[in-house]
Amino acid sequence: MSASSPQLQLRGIYTAYDKADVLTDVSLSVESGRITCILGSNGSGKSTLIRSILGLTRPRLGSVHLGEQDITRLPTHLINKAGIACIPEGRKVFPKLTVEENLLVGAYRERDKATIQQRLGRVYEIFPRLRERVRQLGGTMSGGEQAMLSIGRGLMSAPKLLLIDEPSLGLSPLFVQETFNVIQRINESGVTVLLVEQNVHQTLAIAHYGYVLMQGRVVASGTTQSLRGNEEVQKAYFG
Repeated sequence: MSASSPQLQLRGIYTAYDKADVLTDVSLSVESGRITCILGSNGSGKSTLIRSILGLTRPRLGSVHLGEQDITRLPTHLINKAGIACIPEGRKVFPKLTVEENLLVGAYRERDKATIQQRLGRVYEIFPRLRERVRQLGGTMSGGEQAMLSIGRGLMSAPKLLLIDEPSLGLSPLFVQETFNVIQRINESGVTVLLVEQNVHQTLAIAHYGYVLMQGRVVASGTTQSLRGNEEVQKAYFG
């Protein structure tokens, strides 16, 4: 990675459930302005890694830093306030709220109405379909549209880092491609992205740097070009 300071850094993370470590000595950096990916199959520890970053499951050892701030022991709402927004696996929109109401939930900490309207305008620029459906209930939208809504809601907090968990899950190939194109555009607009995925082909096509998790350990890391040629990655994903 380049010499610029990391936006997010995990140092020697051990996270356990019932005294059994799920993550073992996990260290990684997310460089500012880049897309960094975490690749791994089911059971590799990806969900626990996300929970450790967000303060939902505390690491028993190690630290998590956002810029210069140690956020390891902060409660989740203060981690969000510090600048991390999460797009959860399965999208999880509020089904009985309208599109605009869902988006406004993402700006719950912002009190300035002009700033909120500016953020809404930006989301509608990225997702014109949401502008067309501002009064539609979130639960009546297609999976691809809910993916747009979930990402838009995350952007409403103006995050320093957008953590996106399995965005391709349950989407048609067309919407998968569209979603990854949108993630790339968001990153090009200046938002740092940590992308946690199983879809290795699409992920390596847009990410700059990546880590491969296996049984709670980082088994490979490097630029996406180097990961494509990595023997561990070849065996795990390309056969």
